[in-house]
Amino acid sequence: MKKKMIALNAALVLGVSSIFTAPAAYAESLSDLNEKKESIQEKSSDIKVDIKDTEAEIDKLEAQQLTVEEQLEELAKSLEETASKIEQKNNQIAETKAEIEALKAEIIVLKDRIAKRNEVLKDRAVSFQESGGDVNYLEVIFGSSSFSDFLDRVNAVATIAEADRDILVQHEQDKKELETKQKAVEDKLASLEAMKAELVKLEEKQKKQKQQKEALQKKLKHKHEEAEEYKVGLEEEAANLAAQESAIKKAIELENSRLAEAESARKKAAAEAKQQASSSSAASSPSSSSSSSSSAVKEAPVSSGSFTRPSAGVVTSQMGPRWNKQHAGIDIAASGTVSVVAAADGVVSRSYYSDSYGNVIFISHSIGGQLYTTVYAHLNSRQASAGQVVSKGQQIGIMGNTGHSYGQHLHFEVHKGPWNVSKSNAVNPLNYVSY
Repeated sequence: MKKKMIALNAALVLGVSSIFTAPAAYAESLSDLNEKKESIQEKSSDIKVDIKDTEAEIDKLEAQQLTVEEQLEELAKSLEETASKIEQKNNQIAETKAEIEALKAEIIVLKDRIAKRNEVLKDRAVSFQESGGDVNYLEVIFGSSSFSDFLDRVNAVATIAEADRDILVQHEQDKKELETKQKAVEDKLASLEAMKAELVKLEEKQKKQKQQKEALQKKLKHKHEEAEEYKVGLEEEAANLAAQESAIKKAIELENSRLAEAESARKKAAAEAKQQASSSSAASSPSSSSSSSSSAVKEAPVSSGSFTRPSAGVVTSQMGPRWNKQHAGIDIAASGTVSVVAAADGVVSRSYYSDSYGNVIFISHSIGGQLYTTVYAHLNSRQASAGQVVSKGQQIGIMGNTGHSYGQHLHFEVHKGPWNVSKSNAVNPLNYVSY
């Protein structure tokens, strides 16, 4: 009987010892946490450099945008001037065409005049032919009946001869004038058409340049927006990392406290077991284990294990590609007033309003030496503040529809390690909580 009691007490000592993690394991856990803390500090330093580089890139993009805007203004002025010149040429072409129409009327008159002269000259030619090709002006003169008639005949012959010369001269002048006027207006019209064609080509070139500049402006604007968004993301990541660093420091302090309490309890249990083993008394006092009771969260009872459901509802969107982006968590939807609880024991690293996440809470957890970060987004309200220690199942907010959200739901993320803007540490929450 005594041997059985000794064996039972020995088993009790081993059992009590196994309840608490060995100090070496805790030391290893704390070492991992310290390494993660140092990693976060390094990451924060890198982010500061990235923010500075991004700000420089934003300044460069803004300068390029300003240059393109100035070029577009100059192109707009040039296009306006070119359009005005084209309008002037159109007016000049219209005037020249009107001038050509007026010239056509003059040409008709000239052609009629030339035709009449041609008839007169034809009659002269016929007369010359009938008279042997010559007019005997002497016979006309000497055929006079008196001296007075002689003078009249001389003047008449002179007048006729002069008229013949005038007809020929005027005939040649009219023909040259017609040719000159026709060539002048045709050359003027051709010149105006050529100038207009050059202006139209210039206008097309300017329009193409404007389109290219507008496309470049759009591209630069998009890049600028991306850079601004990236900068905001980096600043948010820097703030989150700084907050996580503080939360991890607090987690280390809690781990130290838990280690001290576990060691004290281990020693006390070992002493009691040793005392019981050396005692011949058959009676042993039962040990009572303390358990922390937490009020059940409405519609989402606390489950066993390290993690519990963060809220009641149904999963409407799982982790994976969505809308050409990576959906880094799950969406849990439910109607009415729905409580959101901490999925595991931890320390709130951040509780704030984000443009994308809306009302959001970040919690850092140390579970079995592994650092986790959980994210609770789009909350209607928050009931936990940065630095607060929360227990699994403790209410931290109410499900909502804030930030970049469509309909009431909880966006829940689990990160194996610290949160970062690229969400490279994100893991599937359904591997830790079941729905």
